[in-house]
Amino acid sequence: MPQPIATLLCRAQVGLEAPLVQVEVTVTSGLPAFQLVGLPATVVRESRDRVRSALLCSDYQFPSGRIVVNLAPAEIPKEGGRFELPIALGILIASGQLRQTRRWETPACELYGELGLGGEIKSVRGIVLAAAHASRDGHELIVPATNAEEALIGARTAVRGASHLSEVCRHFTGEEPLRVHPPAQDTPSAARHFGAEPDLSDVRGQFQAKRALLVAAAGSHSLLMIGPPGCGKSMLAQRLPGILPPLAAGEALDCAAIASVSTLGFNMSGFGHRPFRSPHHTASAVSLVGGGSHALPGEISLAHHGVLFLDELPEFERQVLEALREPLESGVVRVARAAAHADYPAEFQLIAAMNPCPCGHLGDPAGSCRCTRAQAQRYQARVSGPLLDRLDMHVHVPRIDVSDFDDRLGRGESSAAAAARVAAARSLQLARQGRCNARLTDAQVDRCCVLQPRARALLDRTMSHLRFSGRTRQRILRLARTIADLDTREAIAETHVSEAVMLRCLDRERAISSCR
Repeated sequence: MPQPIATLLCRAQVGLEAPLVQVEVTVTSGLPAFQLVGLPATVVRESRDRVRSALLCSDYQFPSGRIVVNLAPAEIPKEGGRFELPIALGILIASGQLRQTRRWETPACELYGELGLGGEIKSVRGIVLAAAHASRDGHELIVPATNAEEALIGARTAVRGASHLSEVCRHFTGEEPLRVHPPAQDTPSAARHFGAEPDLSDVRGQFQAKRALLVAAAGSHSLLMIGPPGCGKSMLAQRLPGILPPLAAGEALDCAAIASVSTLGFNMSGFGHRPFRSPHHTASAVSLVGGGSHALPGEISLAHHGVLFLDELPEFERQVLEALREPLESGVVRVARAAAHADYPAEFQLIAAMNPCPCGHLGDPAGSCRCTRAQAQRYQARVSGPLLDRLDMHVHVPRIDVSDFDDRLGRGESSAAAAARVAAARSLQLARQGRCNARLTDAQVDRCCVLQPRARALLDRTMSHLRFSGRTRQRILRLARTIADLDTREAIAETHVSEAVMLRCLDRERAISSCR
């Protein structure tokens, strides 16, 4: 007589994909053994001892025969402790201690959870991603109680939370069904709470840098700020998320899915807020771009739809900065390892800051800099020309003057006022081309960046005199398009092109130095 095979559903996690896994369990007579097959990782193989203890502590018997657990399909690597709950239930079903009922078959149900030695169900990573994929197939979910709220972000089907193995068993037999968690009424991204984030008006002076930050926010442009220590570069960068538009529902789900599969996991308090990542300058290329043995996402993917702030830019390793070049252009990072391949989205907004020289006081009117010209050039050359060419804007941020602290002169535009202008400019861009100006293709630049005759003549003269590259020309056109959108102008005027050129100070300085 054939032995009964219990089949339960779960999902693996490979990059941002969650392929369905069938947990097949059979218990046969023979010498006691507990075998896991189907490409399980070390953590999955260790689940045998946790499952055994959890069953015994939950007043169930652990079968004395031969237990075989197959995680199918076999070619997909299985990571983490998420398979322990379906393995434990599969053992109980296959050994005849639980009777499978029809309501578990339609609709299909997926189970996730790591088991403690006493039968407690502990949280696991990647629940947002698994829930989104389960909803596409119309599957219900049983997840750890601590993951239930997280699962509701991606799920459109019933989500039940459990804190102990015995609760799932009673639900399985119909004695005490698990409660269905109600879906969230609205998303945290639906409203902006000004005052919770630092305000733009807190930055004294620096009106040109604030203007550059406004343009960066309006068109999702990258920005490099160059200035002495204490002039407000970090303060400006930290206030950028406060003037960006709120995340759309799909964008918030994308950010949550990426965070849920990272090493830190997903934090519900950050749902709906634009990411702001600020890695230390000692960060490695793997931590920034992504990778490792399991091809996990890096900082640039965790900053997807948000801001990546790199302070002290020249202090980063050269290879770390060079790894940013391709993602800045494509918006995607492809992590390839021997055991895993993964594609992660990386449409981040890069904001960087640096000092002009090793001591930081080059060009200071007080004359306090003692660095030689060669030292300053070597310091600035740590950031390669190809990377600088991919940055939309680079502006000088001077030392704050004493008069900037006089409140009678006003403290400048608030974050609420700047956010309203940014939102209006973004709506024009989305209606015209369906994306921000920084993401325009070359064909879209030719179609959307219509220049007035005097503006075209100015751009041609600038290209000729300053020897700008073709890539620089396209970036100037995208910047000018954003500045025109802030002024609600259909055609790009001469003043818009002029301001766009002024917002790329390093191009002008390199052109002037090459002519000497």
